Amino acid sequence: MPSDHFCASASGDTLQEHAGCVARVPIFNHLKPEEMREVSASIRPMKLKKGELLYRAGDISDSLFMVHRGKLHLYRLFENGKQQLVRVLCAGSFTGEFALFNRSVHDGYAEAVESSEICRIDRSDLQQLMLRYPDIPFKILQELSSRLEQAESRSARFTAEDAETRIAVYLSRLADEQSTLDIELPMPRRDLASLLGTTPETVSRKLASFEARGWIKQNGRRRIRILDPASLPPVPYSY
Repeated sequence: MPSDHFCASASGDTLQEHAGCVARVPIFNHLKPEEMREVSASIRPMKLKKGELLYRAGDISDSLFMVHRGKLHLYRLFENGKQQLVRVLCAGSFTGEFALFNRSVHDGYAEAVESSEICRIDRSDLQQLMLRYPDIPFKILQELSSRLEQAESRSARFTAEDAETRIAVYLSRLADEQSTLDIELPMPRRDLASLLGTTPETVSRKLASFEARGWIKQNGRRRIRILDPASLPPVPYSY
């Protein structure tokens, strides 16, 4: 685990900075300003360098971690050394929520893929906040329910759909999210392949096939222009 960068007391500019972190997170952004300040006072800030682990499989899960700036990958590591990307955490995302309900250990890894700033709240502090503000556990349950639904949907798609369809739908989703046909892949193709349950070679081969069919135009490894939106499936779900 990296070293935490604790503040002796949270006040002034520090509290304002923490409030900015808390306000990004859906489970807190509904709170009133005075309630937000109370949550912010419980924050313990951390800084991670690229490649540094926030936690690893087997570490005690006893805190909620919120991303203030930067990006992290959550992944599982199998005995054969293969990684399975589970989720990408960007500003406003959080992890460690299961620790709020019972003491457990992490079953995967959280790694910074760029310099990142994390806001941490210990389990005991957050449990007290949850008792005072019942909307917080309700929002957490909403988020967990959404993640479970997405996980079940993804599992069903991996069984029922081929890799080409999954890649095509993912491109449609990016165009929808980024509100442009000039999209940028948010991760390397290796990580995209892991997320979509295929191989980097398959991703590259299918993108080349889409380009040959006149659906897209590739510009380097990460930028893609969608030339024929109608050729790609609609976006009925999210990854």
